[in-house]
Amino acid sequence: MISIKNLSKSYGNNQVLKNVSCDLSKGKVYGFVGENGAGKTTLFKCIADLETYDGEIKSEYQVLKNHIGFLQTNPIFMSLITGWEYLKLLSIARNIKNDDFEKRNIFNLPLDQYTENYSTGMMKKLAFMGILLQKNDIYILDEPFNGVDIHSNILILEIIAKLKSLNKTVLISSHIFSTLNDCCDEIRLIKNGQFHKTVQKENFSLLEEEMRKFVVGNKISALEIE
Repeated sequence: MISIKNLSKSYGNNQVLKNVSCDLSKGKVYGFVGENGAGKTTLFKCIADLETYDGEIKSEYQVLKNHIGFLQTNPIFMSLITGWEYLKLLSIARNIKNDDFEKRNIFNLPLDQYTENYSTGMMKKLAFMGILLQKNDIYILDEPFNGVDIHSNILILEIIAKLKSLNKTVLISSHIFSTLNDCCDEIRLIKNGQFHKTVQKENFSLLEEEMRKFVVGNKISALEIE
């Protein structure tokens, strides 16, 4: 379990997270939704120990970040590194000896090519493959479906289901509500750096309708489309 207590994060005078608290259990998939700038990515970076913060994050692991696979919205790669070399680097970081990457290349990526020549979707799939090869205990997936083709999205959903069956903890943010509806056990709505609402699977449709009303409102009629 990961226990987050009174987590706050500010950038100068801008407080992005405000006393956020929650518990995240093994074998569960948690979705996080909210407008751009609501604090989702900042929360993920704090959990992954990529940002300093106020408050506390506790877990059963001595060094939590060594058990986390973090798929960022826009993965960053070193220049002049091939897909194969990238996977090898991430494997070494977790002391994984097996380097038969072609056998595991379910996204059919050109592993012999430089990653700088990859498309945005290919980069994301390579980064996802890398953290999967590490055999992490916790997976943080920031917009994993964004920029990825429909066939790969189907694969990603199946992979998430497999991770859940293996008793992993999975955190996902997405602007595509239907994908969260398909794979999450619980969804948290973040507004202005705080958890505004926590919804269980049986009430996802109510949250979706609430979000639709909030987002759409009378904006369509205001366009005066003819």
